[in-house]
Amino acid sequence: MPNTSSMTPNALTGFVSDILAGGGLSRPQAEALARVIVAGERDGCKSHGVYRVEGILRTLKAGKVRGDAVPVLQTGDGAIVRVDAGGGFSNLAFETGLPALVERTRTLGLAALVINDCTHFSALWHEVEALTGHGLAGIAMCPSYATVAPAGGVEPLLGTNPFAFGWPRPGGAPYVFDFATSVVARGEIELYRRSGRELPEGWAVDAQGRPTTDPEAALAGAMLTFGSYKGSAISTMIELLAGTMIDDFTSREALDWLGTTKYAPKHGELILAFDPKRFAGAGSKGNPLDRAEILLDAIVGQGARLPSQRRYTARARSAENGIVLSEQERAELDRLMREGIAGVTE
Repeated sequence: MPNTSSMTPNALTGFVSDILAGGGLSRPQAEALARVIVAGERDGCKSHGVYRVEGILRTLKAGKVRGDAVPVLQTGDGAIVRVDAGGGFSNLAFETGLPALVERTRTLGLAALVINDCTHFSALWHEVEALTGHGLAGIAMCPSYATVAPAGGVEPLLGTNPFAFGWPRPGGAPYVFDFATSVVARGEIELYRRSGRELPEGWAVDAQGRPTTDPEAALAGAMLTFGSYKGSAISTMIELLAGTMIDDFTSREALDWLGTTKYAPKHGELILAFDPKRFAGAGSKGNPLDRAEILLDAIVGQGARLPSQRRYTARARSAENGIVLSEQERAELDRLMREGIAGVTE
């Protein structure tokens, strides 16, 4: 059995933060990124875990993101809260805007957080879970860079364009789903490439538009949307709402700006928040959170699994036993700690 090592979530967060700060990110940026990276690793989401550290440093080394960016919060008395990420990563920008988003949602019943001019690499369940922690429901979405062909097409035009939803559950883990509108997240294909495995059929086409199971050919070609035209339509909606509507890059524009997919994509992000109790109104049929439990319990009662249950199981295991890193993962982190950004190739 391969050698492994275990670290507590707090210890790994500090370790990753030190690597990123040593690589040139400000401490606030490094800590915000580390929290999200370790949350992914803690929850068994390897495609958004420590594997992302090198890509972050590569993007920084290439000058495609500002490591010292200070997000600027812009609020008024309306429903839209804005954060200018200043060319930095989205994670600190979201943390900057979250308190104002919660306050606006409490006041108005619903509100939106628009993040502009950010670089984004992470899953979106982190954002919607943060909202459920305040008793709010949430939707988060963003484009990426053009690596996905629209249904019926053969060339990259859309991004993987993730979409997440969270619903609070008092006394328990929230109902959360988070999925790419491509068949799978691009990071998964990269993990297949690194491990020398073939892709399942139906994930991608090569540069000539032919179906392929070769990760290298898939990365040079285009990924496919889930559910054919349905996934393609949802992905296009995200381009419109979280790209053109918020006056930020679409996935094609993001790729044109970067010139390559070697770096984390630059674009914006849209987060919508809802106060369920405010929506129910006076004379409602009951507390919407209590009524939701009837539905969710009925789903589980049929033997079905709610989304994110595997993550929550992995989270509990990590809390008890620590986060397990493979020998290769630990060696890579140790190398980046020693060498810093100089050890990263562009």
